[in-house]
Amino acid sequence: MIEIQNISKRYGNKYAVKNATFTIQKGEILGFLGRNGAGKSTTMNIVTGYISASEGRVLLDGHDILEEPREVKRRIGYLPEMPPLYMDMTVEEYLRFVCAIKDVSKKNVRSHLDDICELVSIQDMRKRLIKNLSKGYKQRVGMAQALVGNPEVVIMDEPTVGLDPKQIIEIRKLIKQLGEDHTVVLSSHILHEVADVCERVVIINKGEIVAQDTLDHLTHGISETFRMMIRVAGPAREVQGAIRQLDGTRYIEPMGTKEPDTVDFLVESDRNIDIRKPMFNAMAKLGYPLLMVRPLDVELEDIFLQLTSDKEEA
Repeated sequence: MIEIQNISKRYGNKYAVKNATFTIQKGEILGFLGRNGAGKSTTMNIVTGYISASEGRVLLDGHDILEEPREVKRRIGYLPEMPPLYMDMTVEEYLRFVCAIKDVSKKNVRSHLDDICELVSIQDMRKRLIKNLSKGYKQRVGMAQALVGNPEVVIMDEPTVGLDPKQIIEIRKLIKQLGEDHTVVLSSHILHEVADVCERVVIINKGEIVAQDTLDHLTHGISETFRMMIRVAGPAREVQGAIRQLDGTRYIEPMGTKEPDTVDFLVESDRNIDIRKPMFNAMAKLGYPLLMVRPLDVELEDIFLQLTSDKEEA
C-alpha cells in the first residue's frame, strides 16, 4: 500500500500541490484525474521520488521514500509523460541498460526481458533503433522499462497522449493486463480512459485533492436522481401520463421515434426508488410493450466538471 500523507510542493509562494492525502491499495488500478496544470504530474513525481515534497511523506509498505529511497524506488516502475528513452540505442541495448540500473541479476536478464517484451508486444522490435520506432512502439518501450525488475507498483503519467485510436485501445488493454499482477496508478485527463480501466479515482484540482472514491460511489454522491431512456410501442401522451403517475417519477419527456410505431422517452426518477418494475407493469396493463430500458447514469465527465469547475464556471 502507498500512503501519501499531506504532501505539498511549493515554488516560491505558489503551491503546485497542497496537502494532498490519499492511499493506493495493493492490487488496485487507481485513476488520478485532473485538468492540465492541476498538479497530477507533480504529485506523481513526488510519489516516485523524482522530486521531493516541500512537506509531507510518501510511504510504500511503511518505507519512507526520503529515508529509504533505494528500497522504495526498487518497488516502483514509472512511465512519465515523456518516456525516458535513449534514441540512439536499440530496444535491446536500452532495456539491458535499465536492467543494470535496477540491479537485475545478469543470469536472469535474458529471460526477464523475454517476458517483458512479450507482455508489451515488442519482441520483433528488439534489434531496432528506438529513434526509428513509431510513437506507439516508443510508448511500449517506455512501459517495458517501467516493468524491469518486476516492481509491485507501476505508475503511468498520460500513457496514451499522442497515440492513434488503435494504439490507445492496445495500451488500455495492456494496462488492464498489468493490473492482474501489479498495483497500477494511471494519471490522465482523458476521462473515458480512466472510466474504462480504473476501479477507483482520485481527483485533483488546483493542487488539492477534491474527491477520492469508486466511480459508483462518486456517481451516487453527485446525483439524487436516476435517468433512463425507454422505448414504448404506444401513443406518447398516454404513455407519458401513465409513467408520470408512478411513485418516484420526477420527469418524463418524449425524445422522438427511432422505430416505427414507437416513442423514446427520457425518464428521471428518485435514485432510491426503482420504478422499472412498476413501469413495466403499467405498460403491460395498458397493452403497450416496453421494448427498451437503458440506464443513463451520471457520466464521469459530469463528476469531473462539477468537482473541478469554479463557481463562476458552474
